[in-house]
Amino acid sequence: MQLLKALWALAGAAICCFLIFVIHSQFLKEGQLAAGTCEIVTLDRDSSQPRRTIARQTARCACKKGQIAGTTRARPACVDARIIKTKQWCEMLPCLEGEGCDLLINKSGWTCTQPGGRIKTTTVS
Repeated sequence: MQLLKALWALAGAAICCFLIFVIHSQFLKEGQLAAGTCEIVTLDRDSSQPRRTIARQTARCACKKGQIAGTTRARPACVDARIIKTKQWCEMLPCLEGEGCDLLINKSGWTCTQPGGRIKTTTVS
């Protein structure tokens, strides 16, 4: 009798695990992102001009409510939508650790200044 109860409990647990797996796979189908995450879709670099590299990237994000696609530590990320609306770009910490962030005068983007003086400028389009 004890063995029969244990088998029924084991079968019930297996069915529950299977149902959780099926439900999870329906919500996160292949190609879908988990909430609050981003991935880079395309990355193009143009080094045709001397001492200047132009990089363009396209990211795909699945942001939570109140968030929007932005940049954190030079990677695509979901950030507070207020930062984008007010164009206070440096609040999303777009530069790498050790770099300084400054807004462009017209708030169309920001610059990241490395300790050696090299400047990376990012504009938002």
